[in-house]
Amino acid sequence: MKYAGPRSHLADTVMERLTAVYPTGADAARAVRAAAYMKDVAPFLGIPTPERRALSRTVLAGTGRPGEADCAAIALRCWELPEREYHYFASDYLRRHVGRCSSGFLPVARRLVEAAPWWDTVDTLAVHVVGPLVAADPVLTADMDAWIDDENLWVSRTALLHQLRRKETTDAERLFGYCLRRAGHPDFLVRKAIGWALREYAKTDPQAVRDFVAGSRDRLSPLSVREALKHL
Repeated sequence: MKYAGPRSHLADTVMERLTAVYPTGADAARAVRAAAYMKDVAPFLGIPTPERRALSRTVLAGTGRPGEADCAAIALRCWELPEREYHYFASDYLRRHVGRCSSGFLPVARRLVEAAPWWDTVDTLAVHVVGPLVAADPVLTADMDAWIDDENLWVSRTALLHQLRRKETTDAERLFGYCLRRAGHPDFLVRKAIGWALREYAKTDPQAVRDFVAGSRDRLSPLSVREALKHL
């Protein structure tokens, strides 16, 4: 990523504090273990999650509420830093403030999905950033219809998971259609996401998921079927 986002005085303040505060919690041994667990997608500082969130509160104390440009600047600048905890900070920040962002934020979300992608950041962005953006502006469903067929498996996974918390407002026809469109995907992470999306919707409409799986077993992978029916 080369574009560090729009100009933002808030982002200037947050980033100055963040890059001073987070290193105080670094643990080199823990960092090595964390990087290995996450398949070395990024280096780590080695900060445990509870401590990281406490440090985040220190960073954000008194900073005020952001606008969309501030959210974009903070997220993009965090992703410019190599250590994964900075990406987690940005993901948490966007999750908290996504309601202050318009549909115009979706391209920023996509940049983040595609940068140093792994499930730890992509799934948060899919469920808690992209999902709320689409729910707030249904015009963005057209973008999801394009993302589901994207060659980038993380973009496709995001489309699969963006309705994960929609419950009764889930567009079941679209969800099932997405699952079938990606049913033959060769990557484990996409097949797993299909099962996860179906399993979550089964909490709302278990019979619909049973019927869908029963009628699609010849197309869905065993992994997707197993995950979809795990709690049924």
